[in-house]
Amino acid sequence: MSSKWLDENPAKGVKPPKVTTPPTLPFSDEEMARILKACDQYPRKNSLGLDNRARIKAFVLLLRYSGLRLQDATTLEKVRLQEGALFLYTQKTGTPVYLPLPPHAVEAITTIRPASDERFFWSGLGHPRSAMSVWDRSLRRVFKLAKIEGRHNAHRFRDTFATSLLSKGVPLETVSVLLGHQSTRVTERHYSPWVRARQDALVAAVQATWKTEFA
Repeated sequence: MSSKWLDENPAKGVKPPKVTTPPTLPFSDEEMARILKACDQYPRKNSLGLDNRARIKAFVLLLRYSGLRLQDATTLEKVRLQEGALFLYTQKTGTPVYLPLPPHAVEAITTIRPASDERFFWSGLGHPRSAMSVWDRSLRRVFKLAKIEGRHNAHRFRDTFATSLLSKGVPLETVSVLLGHQSTRVTERHYSPWVRARQDALVAAVQATWKTEFA
């Protein structure tokens, strides 16, 4: 139009796409119990002679209690876990955060590989995404054994970690740091319905409108 090649701008009729954020789907306590039970039903040995049941259970516990993304969990170095706490370097603030893990999770994670190995769930050979794909397939097999409905992906463990904190009153800002979000806006977009203080305020606001004569 600036060069007088066109009289009108055809791009004016193009509407921007409508982007919808997929709903957060944390695992319930009952679903987590089924998942852990399914780990005990997983085929025990693999081609390397490793105990698959112990490895997949340790991986599930790490995802559930750390909130790590799948690739970060797959490539986790042993030096990151010291004295029962997981060292996280957050993207949001660039400051170190120590996240304590339950003792049973620490024991499961630290006993699956020889002490000489540098990582818990990856040999360090090949591309990390290849190893991540292997673990993703293993998790899907566990979900099938556990008869888990809905989306079958590792991110639901991250959702479970976040919502369990928020539902117990942990501030959104703290959860944002633990998740490594660059902004609390990201955390709020995905998890705002689970913020305990906000839900309590909404309940109180509704209850304040009740009239005793209608009780």
